[in-house]
Amino acid sequence: MSSIAFCGLDCHECPAYLATQKNDYEGLKSIAAKWSKELNLPITPEDCICDGCQPREGGRLGGYCGECPVRACGLNKGYPNCAYCPDYPCADLSRFHQGASMAKDSLEAIRRQMARD
Repeated sequence: MSSIAFCGLDCHECPAYLATQKNDYEGLKSIAAKWSKELNLPITPEDCICDGCQPREGGRLGGYCGECPVRACGLNKGYPNCAYCPDYPCADLSRFHQGASMAKDSLEAIRRQMARD
């Protein structure tokens, strides 16, 4: 299963995903405090528990992921991630990428590779 989320984030580089996989509750507390401050939102360690947004049996989703319109669309269309979508980039994805340029770079790299193949 790919570590690239629908939006282009790499789960294997996400501190919340990594702390979840290590069962590192202290790490999750630290991440929640950091993200709460950065985003000016109340984020708990439980909100950070995540097994990645790609569906798998028993997988846990981070706080916002269950309502993420990009994830919902990708699941509905059945693509591994948004790079495969003929509607790329949609408005929801473009809005997300305004604050996460590394995710856009990841999807752009996948699209370049698909064009070569």
